[in-house]
Amino acid sequence: MADCSLSSGAAMFKFSGLFAFMAVLLVAAPLAHAWGPLGHSVVAELAQRHLSPAAEAEVGRLLATEHVQRLADVANWPDQMQDDPAMASLWKQTRTQHYINFRGGSDCDYVPPRDCRGGRCVVAALQYYVGVLGDHSQSDAVRRNALKFVVHFVGDIHQPLHAGYRDDKGGNTYQVQYDGGGSNLHKVWDSKMLYTRDLDWQAYSQALDSPVPVALPAPVAPLDNPYAQWAEESCRITAEAGFYPPGHKIDQAYVKAELPVAELRLRQAGRRLADVLNLALAD
Repeated sequence: MADCSLSSGAAMFKFSGLFAFMAVLLVAAPLAHAWGPLGHSVVAELAQRHLSPAAEAEVGRLLATEHVQRLADVANWPDQMQDDPAMASLWKQTRTQHYINFRGGSDCDYVPPRDCRGGRCVVAALQYYVGVLGDHSQSDAVRRNALKFVVHFVGDIHQPLHAGYRDDKGGNTYQVQYDGGGSNLHKVWDSKMLYTRDLDWQAYSQALDSPVPVALPAPVAPLDNPYAQWAEESCRITAEAGFYPPGHKIDQAYVKAELPVAELRLRQAGRRLADVLNLALAD
């Protein structure tokens, strides 16, 4: 599976200017959570373990007013706001920023005007919020929300079904039989497979963390946009043979084959999130 590095795209993260704010009111179907609370917390904790001293200090400072200190404490906030009436407007503005639909088919090549119309996708959302986070002219409140979105959206973009090419709402309408009952492919990937480990997010993070970095090869030409490349990786996973289970039945052989893929995506997301934050929050 392809991977990419942030190092050669460092100039991009030095924020040559803020992208136009993409939030618009939309009427899209409700979105299932990518990874679910467990997966998002694992990604955040893996990143936390690899923050630079400067980034860790700035994360702690920005989160202090909410009486939390760790990224895992806020990793699920962008999903949770949909259940908070006070956040209804922000949820409507940001709900389509959790995913991207590749409209060009299973080749999964990112074409912004086609796949991210008006900047309404997770690729453009990450570009925007990373820029806000690194802009010290913004208020702490604005940068704090940007931090929460960055933590969450890096997780989202690594969940394969948040960057698919099929017209099935990210697997939400692809019904499957799993563990003796009915479900859909999105739920299996966002949480059900992860729960087979029977670990909480702290223990799961410990199990996935490693002193050996996840391999992050150089970006793939001609794109110079790591977020787009991460989305392309996810899309290509969904296009692999067997990802959509034959007969709509998920058995133990499917879990044995695909759970390591899901866990690799969690590890990649955690390390890449740390890279993003280390650069954006550098002294």
